[in-house]
Amino acid sequence: MNEILVGKGEHPVHLLAKYGNRHGLVAGATGTGKTVSLLVLAEGFSRLGVPVFMADVKGDVSGLALPGAPGEKIQQRVAEIGIDGYTNEGSPVLFWDLYGAAGHPVRATVSEVGPSLLGRMLELNDIQIGTLEIAFKLADDEGLLLLDLDDLRALLSFVAENRKEISTEYGLVSTQSVAAVQRSLLSLEREGGEAFFGEPALEFGDLMRTDLSGRGIIGILAADQLILKPRLYSSFLLWLLSELFENLPEAGDLEKPKLVFFFDEAHLLFDDAPPSLRQRVEQVVRIIRSKGVGVYFCSQYPDDVPNEILGQLGNRIQHALRAYTPRDQKAVRIAAETFVPNPKLDVADVISRLGVGEALVSTLQEKGVPMPVERTLICPPRCRMGAITSEERAAVRARSPISGKYDTAVNRESAYEILSRRAAPERPVQPEKAPQAKTGKAETGAKPAGVGGRFNEMLWGTKRRQGMVESMAKQAARTVGSQVGRQILRGVLGGILGGSRKR
Repeated sequence: MNEILVGKGEHPVHLLAKYGNRHGLVAGATGTGKTVSLLVLAEGFSRLGVPVFMADVKGDVSGLALPGAPGEKIQQRVAEIGIDGYTNEGSPVLFWDLYGAAGHPVRATVSEVGPSLLGRMLELNDIQIGTLEIAFKLADDEGLLLLDLDDLRALLSFVAENRKEISTEYGLVSTQSVAAVQRSLLSLEREGGEAFFGEPALEFGDLMRTDLSGRGIIGILAADQLILKPRLYSSFLLWLLSELFENLPEAGDLEKPKLVFFFDEAHLLFDDAPPSLRQRVEQVVRIIRSKGVGVYFCSQYPDDVPNEILGQLGNRIQHALRAYTPRDQKAVRIAAETFVPNPKLDVADVISRLGVGEALVSTLQEKGVPMPVERTLICPPRCRMGAITSEERAAVRARSPISGKYDTAVNRESAYEILSRRAAPERPVQPEKAPQAKTGKAETGAKPAGVGGRFNEMLWGTKRRQGMVESMAKQAARTVGSQVGRQILRGVLGGILGGSRKR
């Protein structure tokens, strides 16, 4: 059957695969068993053939790759719950790492990320984000590829040098704003964020793979260092979620999800987030369900997730909360109120007395109706409960089906190289190499016309421009499609993350 056995209360408690894309929440105090619940869900979806992507914040999720060790306590719980065919086994796993040390590198181009989300990564204010948007617009208009931070730095320097002309055509640009963005870029680079930008960029098909036996591959992002940079961590996962939203087609109701996405330490997404961002995230969470993607938030308290989004989460696993402080007592009340009542349970009382490995569980059943909450003994995972060694990780990576695809960075010609050539001393253009006979362009001495001509003159100079036409023509077919795609994608991300700001 297409269901995952979560545990046992009065009866076995299942999560139905056809409602796996109705999203979920795993919450509870530190040390109460949240990670075990995540492991059970992840390997359960994998056995159903559903790919999974999750962050490994503490390093112990990596145990999914290897079988667990049999033990007396494990066997006792298996017998108590009544799990048929329980065996210790690992799941197919791909390791990812923004820094490329503990997994395959994860990269995106600067253009793909766009100014709105990049501004959040850099912790810019609205005026500085506006400056960034002007720079991106100029790059689009002039065909300058923005692939890595070198490209963006070169573009910002160009904007600063020509701010008067650019301000006339695109809007006011101040040297102070440009300098603030440049300082933030240095800070991001110092934190290791530079490794995220570049090529080869991540292909989302590699997050949605199955192995030869049909089991879903679990993508595990090494986040033990990334979590120390909360803005980078949350912005990266939000970018990933937005990209899935943009790239996947409508799927309707499926027998099982196409992908399940676990967002650990979910409160980092919403800390200090403006209301417009929360509203856009709510829209993405609601709509991405129709793309066949399930999103599961994991955090200590249910109210770490805003009410508008909490209401979209149909599958709930709530571990113990200790009501030691007024904040804890409020969280207990909120958790109790979000469950479908069970006349046999006083949820507000039970939630503070749950043992490790116990949880209050409510999942969507037939016709999408949530079941009354049950006090549930959570199943033991089949994988190792704990971190793997660096040697074991290396062995898993050696068997990776995408080995070598992302491991070597590629640096093709883009804004940095083009603008660097502009800064170099000009060389005379040989008459026989003038491109006008091939391209039908105006004579060398012709005066540039309009905005495009003016900025071409700024970028290349008259003679340099003529000498570069052939090179640009060769790039045109390769870049036009991606340029239009970047503009469309940034429009979507701007709508999701930045509201209706005009460029």
